[in-house]
Amino acid sequence: MSNKKIFTDSGIEIKETYIAENLPTLDNSNAGEFPYTRGVQKSMYRGKVWTMRQYAGFSTAEESNKRYHYLLNQGVSGLSVAFDLPTQIGYDSNHPLADGEVGKVGVAIDSLEDMEKLFEGIQLENISTSMTINATGFILLAFYVALAKKQGADLTKINGTIQNDILKEYAARGTYIYPPQPSMRIITDIFEWCSHTLPKWNTISISGYHIREAGSTAVQEIAFTLSNGKAYVKAALQKGLDINVFGKRLSFFFNAHNNLFEEVAKFRAARRIWATIMKDLGATDEKAMMLRFHTQTGGSTLTAQQPMNNISRVTIQTLAAVLGGTQSLHTNGFDEALSLPTEEAAKVALRTQQIVAYESGVADTVDPLAGSYFVETLTNEVEKSTLELIATIDAMGGSVAAIESEFIQNEIAKSAYKYQQHIEDNSKIIVGVNNFISPDDNKIPGFKIDESIQKMQCDKLEKLKSTRDNKMVLSILEKLTATANTSENIMPIVLEAVENHCTLGEISDTLRAIFGEFK
Repeated sequence: MSNKKIFTDSGIEIKETYIAENLPTLDNSNAGEFPYTRGVQKSMYRGKVWTMRQYAGFSTAEESNKRYHYLLNQGVSGLSVAFDLPTQIGYDSNHPLADGEVGKVGVAIDSLEDMEKLFEGIQLENISTSMTINATGFILLAFYVALAKKQGADLTKINGTIQNDILKEYAARGTYIYPPQPSMRIITDIFEWCSHTLPKWNTISISGYHIREAGSTAVQEIAFTLSNGKAYVKAALQKGLDINVFGKRLSFFFNAHNNLFEEVAKFRAARRIWATIMKDLGATDEKAMMLRFHTQTGGSTLTAQQPMNNISRVTIQTLAAVLGGTQSLHTNGFDEALSLPTEEAAKVALRTQQIVAYESGVADTVDPLAGSYFVETLTNEVEKSTLELIATIDAMGGSVAAIESEFIQNEIAKSAYKYQQHIEDNSKIIVGVNNFISPDDNKIPGFKIDESIQKMQCDKLEKLKSTRDNKMVLSILEKLTATANTSENIMPIVLEAVENHCTLGEISDTLRAIFGEFK
């Protein structure tokens, strides 16, 4: 027997061999029944494979629209929109702080006209759209609903997700606008409004993805994410909302990294923990206790060195997500450590999902790794470590308090530092980076954004403002101010504002004047 000790990045020791006695308790529940360790649907992928999404959005709405049509023709079953930085933090493309950033990391959306161009030729009733947007999520949702109405869609059939998870922005990502309390108010307003206007819409995608990208471990990813989830549920309960109604529309967004077995254990443990959290908070409807999640393969695991190796990494991560029971999956392009994915890289990424779905056999049975001494033990150990961390956050008063005291931020930073140390001292091997290095003959042409995009967006804005009813715009923004100063739901007036051609920046600035900005 070797004396060498091996640990996961979460600090869980991996034994040399696992036997039956390592499993004092085995969860014998089936998929589709509490606590959903084995999956949220009884037949999982035998009934329907996961939704295959490809995340796309760059430069103008027109350019992104071309990519969406290409992806739909290649067989994606759901669209996933990336927005540029100004859109994410509530600035129109002509704002001084938007200079140099328009259309760079996603698509620029300033107005309803841009949303119309983004989805031109695509019937919203027939697709599922996921939007990675947080601080301005309520405005983008209003644009989407306004467009659906113009298309004559039945709003009760519109389905998709807005990320809308502001707590992880304070903790890990940084695209917040308003302080925590007004931000939580906007989120619970969305929960309430969607429950009767868009009953099939996932009103929040509580995200561990960015927590992991910032350097957390697998255990921290689910502990911090589920703690944030608890905070949103408690805020909704305080508003008087029914947990059995809004609970069904909560979804999660997780990362998939390279340690295949720890990732599978993480997904299984997360379902089990969330089901218990929701039950303890008063949920009685089974669907309100189910943790449904989208997964994206790990952006931070991709290397600029030997980029073709990333196809292998993404394949392992795809298997981890599928063996872990994801409902929806985005696979990264092999060139994403260098630029936005090229069309070729996006196609290879989608084909990776399709090969796993239709050729590997892993979708043929439910939770294929169940009963493995190793995976079951690891699931228990991930659960135990996660519950200990959640208890620490609960003792502080929950996620908002833990973020305000910078506990969560500091824990992520410590883990990121430790991980980097292991790479630098070669105790963690990254192929092509600190070992197995070769002269890089993979010269991949990067995706380039045309610098003229910003001027085009600014010209569009100028034209819009010269042709709309500016008196009406002023009147609606005054109405928005009045509504924000009460406890009334903000969504109906935001929808009215976008339908009357108020811009994203104008709506954001109106609320900045009332709520202030988080520093």
